[in-house]
Amino acid sequence: IYGEGLQTRSFQYVSDLIDGLIKLMNSNISSPVNLGNPSEHTIKEFAVMIRNRVGNNSSKIVTQEAQQDDPRKRKPDINKAKKYLNWEPKVDLMRGLDKTIRFFRNELARLNEQKEL
Repeated sequence: IYGEGLQTRSFQYVSDLIDGLIKLMNSNISSPVNLGNPSEHTIKEFAVMIRNRVGNNSSKIVTQEAQQDDPRKRKPDINKAKKYLNWEPKVDLMRGLDKTIRFFRNELARLNEQKEL
Protein backbone atom coordinates (compact mmCIF):
# COMPACT_ATOMS: atom_id res chain seq x y z
CA ILE A 1 0.00 0.00 0.00
CA TYR A 2 1.32 3.43 -0.86
CA GLY A 3 1.11 5.85 2.04
CA GLU A 4 -1.62 5.16 4.57
CA GLY A 5 -3.88 3.53 1.96
CA LEU A 6 -6.61 6.12 2.37
CA GLN A 7 -6.81 6.89 -1.34
CA THR A 8 -10.05 5.55 -2.83
CA ARG A 9 -10.57 3.44 -5.90
CA SER A 10 -13.56 1.96 -7.64
CA PHE A 11 -13.24 -1.70 -8.61
CA GLN A 12 -15.27 -3.40 -11.30
CA TYR A 13 -15.66 -7.02 -12.30
CA VAL A 14 -14.75 -7.75 -15.90
CA SER A 15 -18.20 -9.08 -16.91
CA ASP A 16 -19.75 -5.71 -16.02
CA LEU A 17 -17.26 -3.88 -18.22
CA ILE A 18 -17.85 -6.27 -21.12
CA ASP A 19 -21.62 -5.84 -20.78
CA GLY A 20 -21.20 -2.05 -20.86
CA LEU A 21 -18.84 -2.14 -23.85
CA ILE A 22 -21.26 -4.30 -25.83
CA LYS A 23 -24.12 -1.91 -25.05
CA LEU A 24 -21.94 1.05 -26.03
CA MET A 25 -20.85 -0.57 -29.32
CA ASN A 26 -24.48 -1.32 -30.18
CA SER A 27 -25.55 2.28 -29.49
CA ASN A 28 -25.29 5.46 -31.54
CA ILE A 29 -23.34 7.27 -28.82
CA SER A 30 -20.09 8.80 -30.08
CA SER A 31 -19.07 10.79 -27.01
CA PRO A 32 -17.15 9.44 -23.99
CA VAL A 33 -19.08 7.30 -21.50
CA ASN A 34 -17.72 6.10 -18.16
CA LEU A 35 -18.19 2.36 -17.67
CA GLY A 36 -16.92 2.05 -14.14
CA ASN A 37 -18.23 1.20 -10.72
CA PRO A 38 -19.00 4.25 -8.57
CA SER A 39 -18.69 2.28 -5.32
CA GLU A 40 -15.51 3.54 -3.62
CA HIS A 41 -13.21 1.75 -1.20
CA THR A 42 -9.90 2.79 0.27
CA ILE A 43 -6.88 0.80 -0.82
CA LYS A 44 -6.38 -0.21 2.81
CA GLU A 45 -9.97 -1.53 3.02
CA PHE A 46 -9.43 -3.41 -0.23
CA ALA A 47 -6.22 -5.03 1.02
CA VAL A 48 -7.95 -6.15 4.24
CA MET A 49 -10.92 -7.52 2.24
CA ILE A 50 -8.57 -9.58 0.08
CA ARG A 51 -6.67 -10.88 3.09
CA ASN A 52 -9.93 -11.86 4.82
CA ARG A 53 -11.41 -13.47 1.70
CA VAL A 54 -8.27 -15.51 1.08
CA GLY A 55 -8.50 -16.70 4.67
CA ASN A 56 -4.98 -15.83 5.70
CA ASN A 57 -5.35 -13.20 8.40
CA SER A 58 -1.69 -13.54 9.30
CA SER A 59 -0.59 -12.08 5.95
CA LYS A 60 1.17 -8.80 6.47
CA ILE A 61 -0.05 -5.78 4.52
CA VAL A 62 3.06 -3.92 3.42
CA THR A 63 3.15 -0.14 3.12
CA GLN A 64 5.51 1.99 1.09
CA GLU A 65 6.12 5.70 0.77
CA ALA A 66 3.20 7.54 -0.82
CA GLN A 67 3.49 8.31 -4.52
CA GLN A 68 3.35 12.03 -5.29
CA ASP A 69 1.17 11.60 -8.38
CA ASP A 70 -1.23 9.09 -6.81
CA PRO A 71 -4.77 10.52 -6.95
CA ARG A 72 -6.59 10.62 -3.61
CA LYS A 73 -9.93 9.70 -5.13
CA ARG A 74 -11.20 7.89 -8.19
CA LYS A 75 -14.91 7.56 -8.63
CA PRO A 76 -16.44 7.42 -12.10
CA ASP A 77 -19.63 9.28 -12.92
CA ILE A 78 -21.79 6.69 -14.70
CA ASN A 79 -24.91 8.82 -15.13
CA LYS A 80 -24.46 8.90 -18.92
CA ALA A 81 -24.18 5.10 -19.06
CA LYS A 82 -27.32 4.74 -16.93
CA LYS A 83 -29.29 7.24 -19.00
CA TYR A 84 -28.27 6.33 -22.54
CA LEU A 85 -27.28 2.68 -22.25
CA ASN A 86 -29.47 1.56 -19.35
CA TRP A 87 -26.24 0.17 -17.89
CA GLU A 88 -24.78 -0.05 -14.44
CA PRO A 89 -22.52 -2.62 -12.77
CA LYS A 90 -24.20 -5.71 -11.34
CA VAL A 91 -21.38 -7.60 -9.63
CA ASP A 92 -20.61 -6.22 -6.17
CA LEU A 93 -17.07 -6.10 -4.88
CA MET A 94 -17.29 -9.11 -2.56
CA ARG A 95 -18.81 -11.35 -5.22
CA GLY A 96 -16.19 -10.21 -7.72
CA LEU A 97 -13.39 -10.85 -5.23
CA ASP A 98 -14.74 -14.32 -4.48
CA LYS A 99 -14.89 -15.15 -8.21
CA THR A 100 -11.38 -13.83 -8.77
CA ILE A 101 -9.92 -15.71 -5.80
CA ARG A 102 -11.65 -18.92 -6.93
CA PHE A 103 -10.16 -18.47 -10.43
CA PHE A 104 -6.63 -18.04 -9.09
CA ARG A 105 -6.97 -20.97 -6.69
CA ASN A 106 -8.11 -23.19 -9.55
CA GLU A 107 -5.23 -21.99 -11.74
CA LEU A 108 -2.68 -22.64 -9.00
CA ALA A 109 -4.10 -26.13 -8.44
CA ARG A 110 -3.95 -26.82 -12.18
CA LEU A 111 -0.33 -25.64 -12.39
CA ASN A 112 0.62 -27.76 -9.38
CA GLU A 113 -0.97 -30.81 -11.00
CA GLN A 114 1.03 -30.20 -14.17
CA LYS A 115 4.26 -29.99 -12.16
CA GLU A 116 3.55 -33.39 -10.64
CA LEU A 117 3.23 -35.05 -14.06
